[in-house]
Amino acid sequence: MRWIELADGVLACRHDDLDLTLGLVVGARRCLVVDTGTDAEHGARWAAAVRAVTPLPWDVVITHAHWDHHLGTSAFLPAPVWAHPAARHEVEHGTAAQVAEWSEREPRRADRLAAAPVVLPDREVRDRVELDLGGRSVELLHLGPGHTPGDVLVRAGDVLFAGDLVEQGAPPAVGPDADVASWVAVLGRIGSPRVVVPGHGEPVDTAFVAAQRAELARLVR
Repeated sequence: MRWIELADGVLACRHDDLDLTLGLVVGARRCLVVDTGTDAEHGARWAAAVRAVTPLPWDVVITHAHWDHHLGTSAFLPAPVWAHPAARHEVEHGTAAQVAEWSEREPRRADRLAAAPVVLPDREVRDRVELDLGGRSVELLHLGPGHTPGDVLVRAGDVLFAGDLVEQGAPPAVGPDADVASWVAVLGRIGSPRVVVPGHGEPVDTAFVAAQRAELARLVR
């Protein structure tokens, strides 16, 4: 794991596996963990890394319902777990199929994926939720479907955690649950953050996001 400090109390954490990028926002009273990792073992390592930074109680937000972003959630319980209702539905009803697909694709993962508890989010982000972490306000935003029906972005000052709406080091991952036309629109509504943290890869700027948005737009012409 490799920490990247993006602003005071706002950090991204890079993981070699799947080029995954997770996030942490620290306030005076609480902290917010952005995504929880690929399985229970990975989640436990991620939780320990967060605890090395702060002892504060945490909330968790799931940016979307793909297994590599939420199957580590059990390591963070008890905690409020935020997600869009569509993401909660997919976590509940779609995780088993995702695990089966990836266990076949990468058999080395099969045992860890099978052992990972599926934790249902218990807090809703329907459009916008503002969390007060103590001296720091964080916005959880659903701007429409895109990479998945239930994408949530996290705005912490001038840093935006985008989940897999943005990927650095690879083209956008357009799966069967993506709505590409809406995805293009969502990326046009993110404003002008100083830093955008993708779900996979290194933090980027808005010029990178604009180029990726143009790449997606070509798919719907």
